[in-house]
Amino acid sequence: MPTITLDQAGFRGLGPDFYSEVTATPLPQPRLAAYNASLAAELGLPAHAGDWPDAAAMLAGNLPAADSAAMATVYSGHQFGVWAGQLGDGRALLLGEAGGQEVQLKGAGLTPYSRMGDGRAVLRSSIREYLCSEAMHGLGIPTTRALALVASPETVWRETPETAAVLTRVAPSFLRFGHFEHFFYRDQQHQLSQLVDYAVRRYFPHCSEAARPAQAMLEEVIRRTAALIADWQAVGFCHGVMNSDNMSLLGLTIDYGPFGFLDGFDTGHICNHSDHSGRYAYGAQPEIGLWNLHCLAQALLPLLDRDEAIAALKQYQPLFETELTHRFSRKLGLATQEDDDWALLVRLFDLMQASRSDWTLFWRQLSRFDSSPDALNPDVRDMVLDRDAFDGWAQDYKTRLASEASVDAARHTAMLATNPKYVLRNHLAEQAIRQAQAGDDSEIARLQQLLAQPFDEQPAFEAYAGLPPDWAKQLSVSCSS
Repeated sequence: MPTITLDQAGFRGLGPDFYSEVTATPLPQPRLAAYNASLAAELGLPAHAGDWPDAAAMLAGNLPAADSAAMATVYSGHQFGVWAGQLGDGRALLLGEAGGQEVQLKGAGLTPYSRMGDGRAVLRSSIREYLCSEAMHGLGIPTTRALALVASPETVWRETPETAAVLTRVAPSFLRFGHFEHFFYRDQQHQLSQLVDYAVRRYFPHCSEAARPAQAMLEEVIRRTAALIADWQAVGFCHGVMNSDNMSLLGLTIDYGPFGFLDGFDTGHICNHSDHSGRYAYGAQPEIGLWNLHCLAQALLPLLDRDEAIAALKQYQPLFETELTHRFSRKLGLATQEDDDWALLVRLFDLMQASRSDWTLFWRQLSRFDSSPDALNPDVRDMVLDRDAFDGWAQDYKTRLASEASVDAARHTAMLATNPKYVLRNHLAEQAIRQAQAGDDSEIARLQQLLAQPFDEQPAFEAYAGLPPDWAKQLSVSCSS
């Protein structure tokens, strides 16, 4: 029977100040709704669920999957800009490691950190996280991964009664900014030092030789966070709840709750129905990334030089701008960078914003832009309301392409490998949810297959690349999961 090893030199070795040992709450009538065969093989687990007879029971938490008790870790954090105090894994259990990755069950029942919750996850949000974490992986964006999804007829209550599920997710580490905040605000400097030493040793070994390893680690986290958020902006991904406890120390996309991909372009788009102020709107994500990094730096202050920490935080904006410029240069098919490129891009943003041009479709159409003098490029031109303004922009774009002797065929290939055809739009996830709620899990598998290759044409899935249907406008997602 497959087992997951608990590494005594890993998080468990930090001691009980950092976690509580917890036994999962059995999930009635577990059904394996999804299984990620390729990821399982990478982890050294059975590549096919059929080779793991007890997979559903084990990955629901009904049978022990590891050689020791599971753990729920403790952390704190700022939520919607307000200090929330102690939080912790309220429904997530760290089983151990497989293939060098931590394995966690989300929705496996009550923990000491559940507060007023029931320790469960619902099928709806579990399907969304399963699919989106794999979609982000397909897009090449750092993320936690999804190994399996177990469904159950057990009823749980949110705004309405729903059915429960347990998601098995994996990552090199689930450490969050909030883990460090917890010990700083409790004035537990010894534990804070322990946690930093562990993180540096395990995940940032190159920082161990620095005069202040915590400072070197902070600088690396700043770089990774800037790069991650540039990735999000480039594909039109909205996280929806960028609380400091939802920020990965390793620069991974983590905690898929009320996320969404842009349909019509709007920098003020809010994907989280619970975000009444728009704190986590698409256009605000870069600034919120910096805000959260300030939270992390504050938590690390006992181990930092204050002036060095401030100087490091000041590097975030130029780092982010460099990362973003690089990504949008690739999206535009530019092999070089010139001073006026950003102005050209901002003009395009303005045209798209005024027209609410579909983000994914627009960039995909632009990937086939014809730079010959008389070409009108109607497929992309017709996605903009102000045709005359687009024509002016297109002429300047042609001039810019000519300045580097861009060849259409080669540029088209490069841009099609950069601008995805398929993303996990809300209505696609909703269709999979509705079918799974009726007992049919086939759409989950279908979307997983599609989103693993988001840049490929995949003619059999052509309908999945179209504009969202009118009924999708009624969909909303919130922090309830």
